[in-house]
Amino acid sequence: MSDESIYMLNALWFKKDGGKELYQQYLDAALPFINAVGGRKLDSYVPDRNVIGEFDADLVFFIEYPSWEAFKEFMWNPDYRSDVVPLRENAITNSLLIRCVKPTA
Repeated sequence: MSDESIYMLNALWFKKDGGKELYQQYLDAALPFINAVGGRKLDSYVPDRNVIGEFDADLVFFIEYPSWEAFKEFMWNPDYRSDVVPLRENAITNSLLIRCVKPTA
């Protein structure tokens, strides 16, 4: 499984009064670190309507990483953690980060 691409589902709830804009600053700062490990951000979506269940996130998107190891390398990069993570923490009130893989036949 270590050589298999993983997809990290991000669901975000922004702080009022500038959280969305601050999160964009975070994303702009984080993307070079993501790209450096071979990751790439996929499309973003704004949830429109619950059909079944309850879910009220402000934004959802996936980031594809070439492997679990690449994701861990990104997450534990000391420059990312010290310089970029605080932007994320100041932008959101809640988040979900869910590791996903493509189903096998």
